[in-house]
Amino acid sequence: MPDAQELESYIRRKFAENVGLTEAELFSEDLSLSALITRSERMTNSVDLMEAFARTSNGLRKDFGLRVRLPALSLDTPVSKVLAVFMGEVTNPERKSA
Repeated sequence: MPDAQELESYIRRKFAENVGLTEAELFSEDLSLSALITRSERMTNSVDLMEAFARTSNGLRKDFGLRVRLPALSLDTPVSKVLAVFMGEVTNPERKSA
């Protein structure tokens, strides 16, 4: 099992890949989800965003055997909050692995 820092790095990298922005673009400005959709050339709406979340979650399951379930997030949610939710899910000892 990777440590929390490795998991955070993985989530940052995979989510940035899935939305089509660099990690710096995504996290340095702490974009809101609506700003992320506007800046990404891969995204046109919230469905694309949900698919990026799903691909990141699937990567965690395939690469680490970790199951992640994200709650509904409003479009004004900052990316740092999304990362915190992901980290809460992967470091929750009561969460069941895939």
